Amino acid sequence: MARFDFERECRTPSSECYTVLEGDNSIGRLDIHFADAIVHATLSVSESLTTEEIQELIDSVDEELLDAVGIVRQEVIVHVHQGRDMGVYTTREFEGNGGGGYQFMG
Repeated sequence: MARFDFERECRTPSSECYTVLEGDNSIGRLDIHFADAIVHATLSVSESLTTEEIQELIDSVDEELLDAVGIVRQEVIVHVHQGRDMGVYTTREFEGNGGGGYQFMG
């Protein structure tokens, strides 16, 4: 059984974003949005995860993150996307880039 950890990136009054880790390796990203009694989540995972591992990951999200929030929920909807990470882009100015447009961070 795979063991997953979640590192929170940000939190708002109605949403949270996490990096999904397996050991020291980032294997995905999770965005959770709380809308009344329905929880919507988008899970983007590495190509290497099997269907069984994805199900284990969803179960871990439910147990470790959603139950911990303590909200009354009638339904949880999880959209899963599987593929390779293409990187992160930002508008933050870096030395020497001139500050124009989006820049690739890696």
